[in-house]
Amino acid sequence: MIRPALTAWRDVTEKLVRLTQETAEDRRDETIAGIEALLDDRDKLQPHIAAPFTPEEEAFGKILVVTEADVQKKLAQFTKLIRTDIAESQAKKDNMKNYVNPYSNVARDGTFYDTKQ
Repeated sequence: MIRPALTAWRDVTEKLVRLTQETAEDRRDETIAGIEALLDDRDKLQPHIAAPFTPEEEAFGKILVVTEADVQKKLAQFTKLIRTDIAESQAKKDNMKNYVNPYSNVARDGTFYDTKQ
C-alpha cells in the first residue's frame, strides 16, 4: 500500500512538469503563479513522507527520484528562459535610451580645463 502523500506528490510533480513546458510569454505570469502554488503544495506534502518505507513504496520512490531530476532540469530551463528575456528587455531599454539621447554616455575624461582666466 502506497501512502496517499506519495501519490499526491507524484500528481503534483507531474502537473509541475507539464506547467514548466508552457513557454508562452503572454501567459508567463499565470505559469509562474501556478509553479509557485505547486511548489508550495509539495512543501506541505514533504513532512508526511518519512521512513520507514515498505518495499512497494521504495520502488515507487525510485521512480519519483527520477521524475524529480526531470523537474529540476525543467525548472532550471524555465528560469534561464525568463532571465534571457529580462536581459533582452533591459538591452532594448538601454538601446532606446541611447537612441533618444545619444550623448548621455559620452566619457568626460579628456576634457580640457582652461586654468588661465
